[in-house]
Amino acid sequence: MASAAPLFFDAAALTAARQDALRRHHGAGGPRYHQYPNAGAFHDAFGGDDLCRALERSNAGGRGLSLYVHVPFCRQSCGYCTCPRIITRDTSRAEPYLSRLDREMVLTARHLDRTRPVEQLYWGGGTPTFLSLSQMSDLFDRLDARFGLSSSSERDYAIEIDPREADVFTLRHLQVLGFNRLSLEVLDFNPEVQQAIRREQPRIMTETLMEEAHRLGFRSLNLDIGYGLPRQTRDSFAATLADVIELNPARITLQDYVHKDYAYRPRRGPRQQRIDSAQLPAAADRLAMLQLAAEQLGRAGYVHIGMDHFARPNDSLAVAARQQTLGRNLQGYTTHGHCDLLGLGVSAASRIDDAYAQNPARLGDYASALDDGRLATARGLRLERDDDIRRAAIERLMCDAQLDLAALGRRFGIDAPRYFAAALARLDDAHHDGLVERNGDILSATPDGRLVLHRLARAFDAHR
Repeated sequence: MASAAPLFFDAAALTAARQDALRRHHGAGGPRYHQYPNAGAFHDAFGGDDLCRALERSNAGGRGLSLYVHVPFCRQSCGYCTCPRIITRDTSRAEPYLSRLDREMVLTARHLDRTRPVEQLYWGGGTPTFLSLSQMSDLFDRLDARFGLSSSSERDYAIEIDPREADVFTLRHLQVLGFNRLSLEVLDFNPEVQQAIRREQPRIMTETLMEEAHRLGFRSLNLDIGYGLPRQTRDSFAATLADVIELNPARITLQDYVHKDYAYRPRRGPRQQRIDSAQLPAAADRLAMLQLAAEQLGRAGYVHIGMDHFARPNDSLAVAARQQTLGRNLQGYTTHGHCDLLGLGVSAASRIDDAYAQNPARLGDYASALDDGRLATARGLRLERDDDIRRAAIERLMCDAQLDLAALGRRFGIDAPRYFAAALARLDDAHHDGLVERNGDILSATPDGRLVLHRLARAFDAHR
């Protein structure tokens, strides 16, 4: 078992040398590393037929299913976001999309064993609650008809919610459908920051929904918080964290504005051109915000799951982390990493058996393929043995903050220290800087190293 993490990250105890080391590793160039293989390794030679074969192979594994459904519609345009989406207030525009989603379900479900349980369901976007209540019911019914959804109390059915676009009637409807987890997007409670990103969302709006969700008995609530946003300061972010802690969600996802979905890339996201780059916090301030989060949330009793996730000790994510059964898939940390993940909708990605697949980001390309009666798979990858080994090493390091090289060697029949000699050498600087330690065959991230776990894991990716 991994050694117990400290109760909280103590920024005041950092020496100048430790702070400098964190600054260098946190500010290293390149996109934030969060999975293996990275989507940049996918290629367009992998198509719909390859996905179908992967689906058929997966039936022999006896694994459950995890379904991700992407809803690309939003009523309002937020200034920070570069995700593919359609801005409209007309819910009728979703009807053709829902029909094509159903075609995709039919094309994929015919290759799956219908007795496989759908243990996990996640609706993301966009804004899934853009859909009318009747459209939500229709989509849920179609998923049930094609895959057979679960009524088990152990199911993990979650949906992303924009508090500006939902009310108590929405929550009651979602509960009746079968959802038992909610993820609410907040980003920041400071009015000046909200104005800068064109997302005005008073705390009372979020608080009211959370109170109703708790009253209705939703199993777990997650709040998405952003750092590195325009006009954010260390003090304003600390105040937002205090508000979040007072609201007491079971889970908190901390989004890095520079390296995550909200990355500041005005050439790719024209809406971001309205954001003044001079208003973005400096790299040192972003790191300070991350440290503030680790410290304040830790002192409030949250467990740092890893990367950008925090959870209450009794939440299933924290329990899985303690038991070293935590998994990681394309949606982040999960207690259902043993499931095959099927992504449905524009830009959605899948992890099926030994293969990855992704649909096109353009709605027109997605629609054209399905109108022609074929899957819209635009690119993907089938893993080779080396990929499988590296994925296992990276996943365990990200999930456990440690890697047992001996156990990995037994699993794959390799001399793991020798196999990963180059990766271990790439960690020499991190070892020297006190971010990682090695005790025999056990490689462990230190408390400082947990803040840059993505940088440590990246060393095991031969393509990066």
